[in-house]
Amino acid sequence: MIALPLWQFFILLGLSGVSLTWFFLLPSVRWFLQRRVSRLIDQLNANLDFKLQPFKLSKRQALISALMVDPQILQAAEDWAASENISQARALALVRGYALEIVPSFNAYFYFKIGNWLARSVSQLIYRVRLGRIEEEQLKRINDHSSIVFVLNHRSNMDYILLSYFVSSRTAISYAVGEWARVWPLQGLIRSLGAFFVRRKQHNPLYRKVLERYVQMATEGGVTQAIFLEGKLTRNGLLNPPKLGLLDYMLRNYDPAKNRDILFVPVGINYDRTLEDRSLLAADYNANHPKPGWVKSLTTAFGFLGKALLGRLLGTWYRFGYASVNIGGPVSLQDYLKENNLDLAKLDKDQRIPLVEALAQHLMAAVGRIVPVLPVGLVAQVFLQKGEAGLSLLELKALVFAQVQDYQNRGVHIYLPRQDLDYAIQVGLRMLTLRHFVQEEAGLYRPNPAERPILEYYANALACHEPPGDAKGG
Repeated sequence: MIALPLWQFFILLGLSGVSLTWFFLLPSVRWFLQRRVSRLIDQLNANLDFKLQPFKLSKRQALISALMVDPQILQAAEDWAASENISQARALALVRGYALEIVPSFNAYFYFKIGNWLARSVSQLIYRVRLGRIEEEQLKRINDHSSIVFVLNHRSNMDYILLSYFVSSRTAISYAVGEWARVWPLQGLIRSLGAFFVRRKQHNPLYRKVLERYVQMATEGGVTQAIFLEGKLTRNGLLNPPKLGLLDYMLRNYDPAKNRDILFVPVGINYDRTLEDRSLLAADYNANHPKPGWVKSLTTAFGFLGKALLGRLLGTWYRFGYASVNIGGPVSLQDYLKENNLDLAKLDKDQRIPLVEALAQHLMAAVGRIVPVLPVGLVAQVFLQKGEAGLSLLELKALVFAQVQDYQNRGVHIYLPRQDLDYAIQVGLRMLTLRHFVQEEAGLYRPNPAERPILEYYANALACHEPPGDAKGG
């Protein structure tokens, strides 16, 4: 017999438990989960229109290691060390820190089993979600050897969720997400959904080189991505001028003879009510308007969702009208370069940037053409054009009907709930009067002068459909 003090016995028991867990239980759990994930990926690739490429399924540490030994990044680290008078080891430590911050850790099981359910549930909780126009035949002709980049207009932070919801049966999308989401536990959740983080105001050349090479590797690896060419949310409802950062990264070293084709798929998104409308307008009219911190932003977001869920359970929640997505036909980069006789990889920055900007404008025009026309924007547009003196319901319907006819003659896609124009006008008018953007007096409707900016915000969403001489912007 061996006698031990009780405290030693418990220590040995604890160490035995740790050893058993570490060497036997955890490997078994990992093997079980990896087997389930592998089976899920095989099932997904058999059914998805755009398959999950090996790069997207690579382990995060492997991607970080690939960045750490990339010749362009090593040269950038050497140059940075020399310019800042620091050791190369310290510069490489910075590179590793940037790579750890940027690179996602995509989890297919979480994305398709939980993420898609969340996107669908949140979208349907807040809006009546509708897929409008989609160029199905053109999308079906996309081959697996192309890199697909969805190009969206940016009206709300719901844009991420809405597009993911609509393409969940086709592919998994990787987004660039700003610094607002780099908080615990949100950043882990977002990384597992395949998103990568971007410091939009970081001009450090070493950081920019790491970000550039990750974007290029992902594009060359065939990862399906989504980008907002505007770079930021629209504050006045108009399309913002395009930002060239991520697009230029994709094109800077592009060689049509060696690299797979990049297909830019335009996506137009619109809402009857944008969640952030008042805060965006406040920021647009007041340059000193303080941005809310991440604590306040998260508190507001979760408070809103909690209120919506409680209202849904009690039967007192009413959704914020319609949200619609249109998906256009792809724009082939190889075809675009061939038609314009361009080879961007052989050009220096001063020669390349104007050409990248021309492509960005071309893509933004394609997005603008397919932004959905929804009831609130349609009715708001008529009130701003004709409603100062007041409109009767009959006059309003006649003017909206004429506007719809004009749009249809020009091939603009209009979403009419229940295929009923009268009902669409009722929906738009009801939302505008409930929010006091439009006032009724003695049977006449007219814009509320105090709310004119927000009425313009919703009408401006359709400015991209105006003839060139009449468009207000975008």
